[in-house]
Order: sequence, then C-alpha cells, then structure tokens
Amino acid sequence: MRRVINRTQSVCPVCLKTIKAERIMDTDHKIYMQKQCQEHGSFRTLIWEGDLASYYRWNQQNEHQESPVNPEKTEKHGCPNDCGMCTEHLSKGCCMLLELTNRCNLQCPVCFASAGENPPSDLSLEEIGRQFDFLMNHGGPFNIQLSGGEPTMRDDLPAIIQMGREKGFTFFQLNTNGIRLAEEEGYAAELKEAGLNTVFLQFDGVTDEVYQILRGRPLLEQKQRAIRNCGEAGLGVVLVPVIAPGVNENQVGDILKFAMDRMPEIRGVHFQPISYFGRCSLDAEGDRITIPRMLRLIEAQTDGQMKAGDFAGGGAENPYCSFHASYMKGDSGALRALKKKSTCCCCTSSDDSREFVARQWSGQEERYEMPADGPLSDTSGLDAFLEEARKRTLAVSGMIFQDAYNFDLDRVRRCYICELDAEYGMVPFCAYNLTNRKGEYLYRK
Repeated sequence: MRRVINRTQSVCPVCLKTIKAERIMDTDHKIYMQKQCQEHGSFRTLIWEGDLASYYRWNQQNEHQESPVNPEKTEKHGCPNDCGMCTEHLSKGCCMLLELTNRCNLQCPVCFASAGENPPSDLSLEEIGRQFDFLMNHGGPFNIQLSGGEPTMRDDLPAIIQMGREKGFTFFQLNTNGIRLAEEEGYAAELKEAGLNTVFLQFDGVTDEVYQILRGRPLLEQKQRAIRNCGEAGLGVVLVPVIAPGVNENQVGDILKFAMDRMPEIRGVHFQPISYFGRCSLDAEGDRITIPRMLRLIEAQTDGQMKAGDFAGGGAENPYCSFHASYMKGDSGALRALKKKSTCCCCTSSDDSREFVARQWSGQEERYEMPADGPLSDTSGLDAFLEEARKRTLAVSGMIFQDAYNFDLDRVRRCYICELDAEYGMVPFCAYNLTNRKGEYLYRK
C-alpha cells in the first residue's frame, strides 16, 4: 500500500521552479520522491531501497545545526535561490571548492561542470586571493578543494597553494583526472612542496572499458602511474569512482581491493553514484543507485570483508547525503571495521569534519623507522605508533549528490560542501551545479 512518509520541497526538472514534494513508500517496498509542477507535470524518483525501518534507522544521529558565519544574504526568493549562504542554512561549511579554470585535457561524457564547452577562462591570482580572503572572513580556514575544469592545466598551481597557505589555510585537496601527475616527472613532488595534502583522483574502475564510456578514452595506465608518483612524493591519494548503472557497478569490489593493495599511498575510496547534472550522456530517468544499493554492492563484492552494517550516514551533513566507515588492515591483510560513528566523517560539526578529512586523507608527513616484521603494538614512540595506525587505516565513504530529479531542500540546507563564486558567495555544491533537462544551470554561468 502506498504511504506518504513526510514532505519536503524540491524543484521541477524542466523549469527549476521550487515545488512541493512528498517522500512515499510504495508497494514495491522502495521509497520515492514524488512531486508535481503545475506547468510540466509529475515526476517520481527512487531515493531509498529498503523498508521503512531501515530508512528511519539511517537518520538516527545527532541533528547538529550551525549558523553560517556572517551570512551575506537573508532569504528573499526562497531556497535554493538565495545561496551565498543565506540565514536559512544550517551549516557553516567544511569543504570549499575553488574552480581555478574551465579548461580541461579531457572531454568526459559525464562532467558536472560541463568543462571545456565555453571559451577558456582562468581566475586571476588577484581574484583567487580575494576568494581566500572572503573565506577567512566567513568561517575559515576551511578545507580547500582546488577544482575546475582540470586545475593542473594551470602552471601556477603551486603558487596558488602557497598563497593559500600564507593566508592561513591548512588543508589543500586537488580534484584531478591525474593525467599531468602521471606524465610530468617531479610534478607531484612540486605540489607537495607547495603545500598540497591530498590528491582526489578520478578513478572509475579497473578496466579501460569503463574509462572509455565515462571519460571518452582509456586511462587506467595513467591512473596507476599518477598514484605511484603521488606515493613517492608523500601525497595522500583518495580514489573517487563515479558509479553508473550498467557501467561499473560490478567493479566496486575490485576498486576497493585495488585500494587495499596500495595502502598507505591510497588513503581512502570515496564513491560518487552518478548524479544527472551538467554534461551527462546517461538517462536521468532510468535506474538510480541509492545508499542501500551501494552498501549491498560493497558487502557482496568484498565477500563480506566490508559489511553494510559497518557504515553510518552523515551527522554534520544530512544523513541521506552520505555513508562512511573506516577499516584497519592487520598484518595478515585482514580488515577490521573500526567503531562505527553515527556520522559521515566521524564528526557532528563542520569543524570536526574538516579535521577528520585532513587527518585521514593527507599523505605521510614524517618518515618513522618501523619494525620490519613486528605487529602494531611493537612500535616505539607515540608518534610512530599513531602514524603506523593511520597508515593501516582505509576510509571508505560516498556522497549521493543531488540533481533536479531528487533535489531535496532538507538536504541542501545542511550541505557543507560549497562552491565559491565571486557573485553569489558560498553556494551548496548541489545547488550550484543544478541543471534542468536542457542542461541549463541555476547558478553556474
């Protein structure tokens, strides 16, 4: 029997007008978002696979709320049209994306930023400095994600990182396809020297067929070289697979095994089930990958080494945005799930989340002499012990980004991953990249 669980607000996928929406449990024991635009009709999108009890259990965490620092805007037109952030937002933010360029050395069939479609454009160093200053005056220092386009297209990337360090930011993450890191000798070491902590590496699978579909060309060998070069430079690497129905769902376990075999160079795997915004060649109204489905794939394809019950949802963000677990790798190679926390990043506030990400995803800061064959308890010195424990820990997480079909204002108001825009300020990632059926953006130029 169809049952309305609760109500929220969403947008029309055709005109992006804010409209009412219901979350419903249908007769197939799945939960959908149902909404209707007076002009463009009704829409229904899968948001949860599992019974109502599992849906409610996922929400059993601390409903932590924060106010943005010195919010620039009051609500005038209503969410999601007043971001920057407005006073209705319930998080001050954790991770800030700075899009340094719209240039890219790929033309991916799937790209939230639709990179490479417009005339080449780079932010000036002066504008980047102003953005750093804006962030420091509005709750900083945040974790900085250097993005694009492809940020390594800029030859002054090390100078940008150094400038951010001088302004007081302590964690820098590079969102990249890894091509330049693979092909240019010494480039990873140069970025490390400038102050880069982590490489957030696009990594969609372990066969070139996957890259041909999602990225337009075979890339596996270059991904492997990029990881080796980052490891030699002391940069932490987080694999970021976009998981698409019918494309690479069957490689979830292989990606995790690839990561486990390359610890500690690889610090984590951060899955991103595909969202249908920007330039996306896949069917937005077709199959959807939900959190329960991702967790089932992880458990089945790791032969139960990683169990669905090991994972929890977000605490700093909305719980239905994310999942997270951490695993310790023993001397035998076996995995042990660390104590589950009821948050995505083992935290209940944006500050806690920022610190967790910086600690877990960064590369090794110092070289400690460890016993060649002794267990973890044999390490000498507290610093060496903690570093060895961190080296043996793999974070496995995921983020369910929103598009115009599953857009939920209850989730957006707690978003802590924002895009920085000179005109609007700090805009939640899913709002900034929201597009209608024609690919027209709500915020992005």
